[in-house]
Amino acid sequence: MTAAPPSSLRERKKRRTRQALIDTALELFTRRGFGGVTLDELCEEVEVSKRTFFRTFTSKEDVAMAPDQDLWRAFLEELETVDPGGRPLVELGRDALLAALERMDDEGWTRRLLLSRRLAERTPSMGAHGLQFCEATTQEALEILDRRFGLGAPGDLRPRLAVDMLIAAFRGAVAGWAAQADGAVGEAGVAGVADVARVAGVGVADVAGVAAVADVAGVAGVGLAGVADVAGVADRVEPPSRQDLAVRLRVQPPSRQDLAVRLRAAVAALPGSLALTTGPAADDESAVS
Repeated sequence: MTAAPPSSLRERKKRRTRQALIDTALELFTRRGFGGVTLDELCEEVEVSKRTFFRTFTSKEDVAMAPDQDLWRAFLEELETVDPGGRPLVELGRDALLAALERMDDEGWTRRLLLSRRLAERTPSMGAHGLQFCEATTQEALEILDRRFGLGAPGDLRPRLAVDMLIAAFRGAVAGWAAQADGAVGEAGVAGVADVARVAGVGVADVAGVAAVADVAGVAGVGLAGVADVAGVADRVEPPSRQDLAVRLRVQPPSRQDLAVRLRAAVAALPGSLALTTGPAADDESAVS
């Protein structure tokens, strides 16, 4: 049996370490809150040094947003080789992004993306980091378009607007995709959320507000749409075994294919959104033609 080259072994070890950091960070941040986990604690959990961490990520925000950033880095790679085929720029970008999405073939990627999105919604520093990454990605995309197709004449805003519209379409697609998962708890019922809380070691009866329950649901990978009054429910429910809970509340995030369908629909809707015009109110309702 021939041993793999040392460089290949090193690369595989780097990938495993990187993935362990991402998975552990998302789990800890979801369970304890982004600010409730220090970088030292994360590194200790994964058994790596901070020096190793900073060889891969720049910050806690960077590791928490890795699922989304991995997709857009793959998009830039696809943009380097995608066949223009005389198509509109937005459609070319769509196909590059769909190809990048196909490359996210790890079955855990969709769940990581969902956890990352939920964290970003309640972590301002992640939002700021995301804006910086988005602008840097946009600039790289424009450089590629200029180099490959000469779409970078001074004063021509069209390439920038096309990239911006593609990003907007993706955000809309992800919002709808995530809502699929967030509505799943309605089928499980409020009692199921109480079960999750018990297994996670969180007292639902003491929870002040639905936001805290969202952290519990995030640990289990379920959504919270439809959850209203959960106070006191835990006291009326016998805690199930972990096996029973897995059967009752196994809510998988929507698939990559679901996201791809939503992305196609969002891009297809772009021309219609640009054609929308507003008219005067009629019969106490806004008229839109």
